[in-house]
Amino acid sequence: MSLLGNLLWIVLGGGIFIFLEYLIGGLLLCITIIGIPFGLQCIKLSVLGLFPFGKRVERTSRSSGFISIIMNILWILVGGIWVSITHLIFAVLTGITIIGLPFAKQHIKLASMALAPFATQIR
Repeated sequence: MSLLGNLLWIVLGGGIFIFLEYLIGGLLLCITIIGIPFGLQCIKLSVLGLFPFGKRVERTSRSSGFISIIMNILWILVGGIWVSITHLIFAVLTGITIIGLPFAKQHIKLASMALAPFATQIR
């Protein structure tokens, strides 16, 4: 069932646009040495943005460290807020119809991950 959901997501749910947004941003961030940790998170999110059905986003333990907190704050200030706004716009657009509600749910899941990608795991 998740295969069908992912295929419909790519075509109808905006998955290809989200994938390209994360992938291009991640590759641009990986150009600089300072941006590599952020670029790797973008690439990780691009894979989740392409195939979100059947995946869970879990926060790691609260003792994940000071570095992940600082990285999440920098992420939000630099671009995380804009990416999460993109997800919220797609959630509203897909949530208008009953058929689009599962897509809206996935966009909300991705918006929460886009705000704080450090100290999270995708399962």
